[in-house]
Amino acid sequence: MSTEHSFACSCCDGRHDGPPRSYGAPAPVSWKPRYARRKDSRLTADQCVIKDREFYVHGLIEIPVRDGGDPFSWGVWVSLSGTGFARMHELGEDPAREQEPPYFGWLTTELPVYPESTLLLKTHVYTRAVGLRPLIELEPTDHPLAVERREGITEDRVREFAELLLRS
Repeated sequence: MSTEHSFACSCCDGRHDGPPRSYGAPAPVSWKPRYARRKDSRLTADQCVIKDREFYVHGLIEIPVRDGGDPFSWGVWVSLSGTGFARMHELGEDPAREQEPPYFGWLTTELPVYPESTLLLKTHVYTRAVGLRPLIELEPTDHPLAVERREGITEDRVREFAELLLRS
């Protein structure tokens, strides 16, 4: 499949030129479809609770594109403590939520384009303005995802992601 042509965007239902600049996971890796039938579990586009014991938020890891315009984004899920999750939920529509210190979390999305697992990388979750997904920062390590987040990627790497993820 050529990625130089347009693609259908699942967010806005429009068509865009070039390879997609964002990919995401519909749920944390530990979510199972059977949990949807449980009263103590729920999955929305923004949050996930499993058995009232595991708490997740959906956010973005933004990677600068050194030779391009807009950043590339991974839509990922991060586990939070019950306290952190409750605080984020409490401040959901509060404009002052941007002043909150970051929440510690563990990455719970496997990104298959990396040779090493991305599961359980240490993160910091930054709440942004109402209507924006949280920004996910990775702790500085030598994991390829953390390196790309720090140093940026090229347009060729964006096309490589498309080739790997959009193969039919």
